[in-house]
Amino acid sequence: MKLIQPIGIFDGRQGREIHNQIGKFIDTGVKIFLLDFQSVNFMDSSGFGALLLMLKTVQKDQGRLVICSINEQIRMILELSDTTKIFEVLPDQDTFMKNLTLA
Repeated sequence: MKLIQPIGIFDGRQGREIHNQIGKFIDTGVKIFLLDFQSVNFMDSSGFGALLLMLKTVQKDQGRLVICSINEQIRMILELSDTTKIFEVLPDQDTFMKNLTLA
């Protein structure tokens, strides 16, 4: 499991950097990723596109991408884009860890 904690504005640049990191971790055998958005105050459309690409990349290798601690702006993007069903969204890291130990 790999925890990734973006900070500030989640845009295309930061999204591409994280996507590249995820690719490297997948190459080393990591299958589960938790993106904790607690320190992200805004996500733009290019950041959302990068998030979709991350999900596709992780799922291609039968992995799991979970996002947590999203703010209302990010929740609204997921709802308006009708992607709340494809992203696994949890309230916080603690909930993720509890779910991980139960799996």
